[in-house]
Order: sequence, then C-alpha cells, then structure tokens
Amino acid sequence: MPNPSLASLLTDSAARHPDRTAIVLDGSRMTYAEVDAASNQVAHLLIEQGVQRGDKVALSCVNVPWFTVAYFGILKAGAAVVPLNVLLKGREIAYHLGDCDAKAYLCFQDTPDLAIGTQGHAGFADTASCDHFFVITGDPSAASGIEGVETLAAAMQGRSTEVPEVEVAADDTAVILYTSGTTGQPKGAELRHRNMRDNALAGAQLFGADAADPDTYLCVLPLFHSFGQTVIQNGAFAFGGTIVMLPRFEAGAALQLMLAEKVSFFAGVPTMYWGLLGAIEAPTDTSDLAANLRVAVSGGAALPVEIHKQFHDRFDVTILEGYGLSETSPVASFSALGEAPRVGSIGTPIPGVEMQLLEPDSWNPIPSTVEEDGKTAVGEIAIKGHNVMKGYYNRPEATDEVVRDGWFRTGDLGKRDADGWYFIVDRSKDMIIRGGFNVYPREIEEVLITHPEVSLAAVIGVPHDRHGEEIKAHVVLTPEAQSTPEELVAWCQQQMAAYKYPRIVEIAPSLPMTATGKILKRELA
Repeated sequence: MPNPSLASLLTDSAARHPDRTAIVLDGSRMTYAEVDAASNQVAHLLIEQGVQRGDKVALSCVNVPWFTVAYFGILKAGAAVVPLNVLLKGREIAYHLGDCDAKAYLCFQDTPDLAIGTQGHAGFADTASCDHFFVITGDPSAASGIEGVETLAAAMQGRSTEVPEVEVAADDTAVILYTSGTTGQPKGAELRHRNMRDNALAGAQLFGADAADPDTYLCVLPLFHSFGQTVIQNGAFAFGGTIVMLPRFEAGAALQLMLAEKVSFFAGVPTMYWGLLGAIEAPTDTSDLAANLRVAVSGGAALPVEIHKQFHDRFDVTILEGYGLSETSPVASFSALGEAPRVGSIGTPIPGVEMQLLEPDSWNPIPSTVEEDGKTAVGEIAIKGHNVMKGYYNRPEATDEVVRDGWFRTGDLGKRDADGWYFIVDRSKDMIIRGGFNVYPREIEEVLITHPEVSLAAVIGVPHDRHGEEIKAHVVLTPEAQSTPEELVAWCQQQMAAYKYPRIVEIAPSLPMTATGKILKRELA
C-alpha cells in the first residue's frame, strides 16, 4: 500500500534518486538526500517541542530552499502546514495563528523589502495559544536578529536526520490554505494528505511528467500560494524534478535562469508572461530557451489572446490554462497538452474530478450545454473529486454552504461548450483579482471602517493594464473629518498586506444604496 502522506513525495524521490538535484538557488544546489535529511531534522525538532499528529504549524517564507525543508519537516512530524502570505502584517498574522490554533510558527527573517520576521514575531507575541517561534535565516550561521529568538538552523543542530516514526492517515489534514471567500474574515481550507498528493501526481496525465526524464521547473510563483505549492514544488518532487527558485519575479532574471538551468517547465500568472515577453529585446534569439521549454501553464486570471500568440511565436509552446481554488488543492481543470488552445477556456476536469454548472441560488444542475434560444447556458461552477477540501477549519456552517454530497460550489460563473470545455464568465460576485492574488472587498472594508474618520466604505475592482484589476475604495468620512485620499491610502498600506490595500481612494458624501440599505456596488466606478 502506498504511503498516504504528502511527505512521501519527497521521501520516495529521495530513496530512488538521492543524488539528483532537488533545488537550485543562486547557483547553490541541494540534492534530494540533503532536502530529505534536513526536513527530518525539522520534524524531530518539532516533535521534541511537543508538536503532535494533527497539530498546526504556520510557515512564512519566501521562495528559498528553507520553505521546502520546513514544509516537509512539518508534515513528517505529523502536523499540518499552514503557509502564510509573506506580505501579511502583524495583526493579520495574529488572526491566522489564532484561527488555526497554531502550536508553532516558523518565520523567515526580514528582507530589504519586507519586515517578514518583525511582523511575524509581532503577530506571534499577540497569540497566546502559539507556543513556539523560530526565525528562518537565509544564512544558517546568522543570528535571528530578534532578541531571545532562536534560529531554525541553530535549533536543528544535533537532531536526527532519520525519518521520524510518525504515522498519518490519508484523510488527516496536511495543509490549511487561507481564503476569504466573498465575505467575512479569512477561512482556512483543510486539505487532506490525499487531496494534495493526488493533485500533485496528476502531473503525469496533465503534463506528461516522468521520473525517468524529469523536468526542471522555474519557481517564480510564491510557494505559500496553492498554485506554486502544488504545480511547482509538489509536482516536481512527485517525479524527481529539479526546482530552480527565484525569490522575486523579475522578467530579465527569469529568462537568464531559464537559459542557464535549461528550464523545461514554467508556470505563472498572465502578468508574468506579459513581463517575459516584454523583457525579450526584438533581435534576441530565443531558440535555445525554446529548445528546453516543454510545458508552460497559466492560471489566476484569463490569459489575453495576444499573449498566447506571441508566446507561441517566440517559444513554440502553447500555454496551457487551468483553473482551481485553494479549496480544490488547487487544480480542478486544465487545457489538454498538445492540443490547440481554446482561448479563454480553463479546459476540462482533470482525471478523477467532475465539474458541473448549477442554477443560481440552488444546487440544481443545469442539464444542457445550450439553451433553447441557442445561447450557451451559464451557471455556477461546482467541483467534485479527490481534490475537494475536507472543509473550512472550525467553520461547519460555512462548509455546509459550499459543500454538499461531495460537490463544492465555487461561486464562479461559467459556461461549457459541446466538447465539455469550460469557460469562466465572471468571478465570484465581489472578488477582485489583482496580479493573480484574490482580494476580498469585505475584509478591506472592515479594516477601513476602523479608521477614526471613516464611517462607511465600499471596495471594488477597477480595470488595470498590468494587474488586471486595481483596488479602489469609495469612502464616506465622519462629520468634520479632514483625511485626504492620499492619507487614507498611506494608512491602509500600514494596516494591510501590499497586494490588498487600495491604491485609489475616492471620498464621497454618500454611497448608492438599495431600500434595504445594501450598497449598490454596480453603480460605483
């Protein structure tokens, strides 16, 4: 019987290919044996700190080998990994740690651009239920930089490099990914070991992944996000591939790495493809890059037709578009490898997964693809299969709203053609997608109204050439308030992660409302 643990993706590959390169960063390389041994040390450290099967361990880390080492170490201790966005502020981190009942928190140090460690420690200090905090330093010999806090590297010293004897079941929670839904505070989607493991193993059928001829993956998607985590990290380790890490996406640097490391698999959001094409100077010969690149995949937002065409012209590779959510591990559908693209389509359900369209406000499926008037039927996309989450952590009512008889309703409207290919018509009613990140207006509005001079706020997405959508807040001030739009933007920047805060604030005397007092966002621009 195969090992049910998600960590088996690493342990199995390490046993079969111990000397194969697993991770590359800035020219340094770690073999599968080295990653496996280091993750075992993390596991033993956590176990000795009292972490037990079923506990939760939070992880804030940029795209460096430490993310992968810590991720699999947490799993090997029998705990669930709770990856956190590295852009979160202290108040947001404290919420996540408390909500998931984290017992320990592993957090990367500050960088020149982000105070990850400082914000992380502030959030930890405000969370009485979280017992342990370790700083991850890029240089294993460096000090933590936070008084009284031990580095993960120092704490690992002397720990066993053997796999700890901790058993997990396929239905145990392996990962909790936070998603806001369309209302309220962020919720943790509980994903089983089998959810995440099977989603990674689907790479064989989706992309032709083969351990006998492994791919080299460029990792530019953040690993704390489900897309990068499953398609790049776990997908690579499932088939003994090599992950080339780039902590921050820069198109020029990405192209250089693709050439130097002979990258054969690239995954990104549409803005990344836009950046790559823009970084190629007109006379540049891309034949060597094209000769290596076997698979290119895109998700997070619809890919423009022109980018499809230009990328194929330069690299002779058709970008495969896919669809998924944190609640679905995340991959639910993908375009078919080797087939001509149906631009705008998210493809067909992956093996072992079903999709259907539901009638609005009910669980009744739409029976046909084409309505009587000849128009394609539109409904809410629902998903069923091995990838669907266990539920939202400690939120049974919220779970019951979106999961019934194994079907998960996504909140996204779509249509289906005669061949079974799906197309997104509209995103969830209020959700904003900025640069591939999901931003939920309700969360931003709730923070805005904590400002002493804001009485009412409505947040919407407005079109943006580069990010797809930009975040705009319509604000009604309290009587005699003096705040300016610029001051409110600056205040929001201090309160929220960089991808969340509104770049545009418009102050208005009132907001349009229905008779029942609901804000008419469709009338805002």
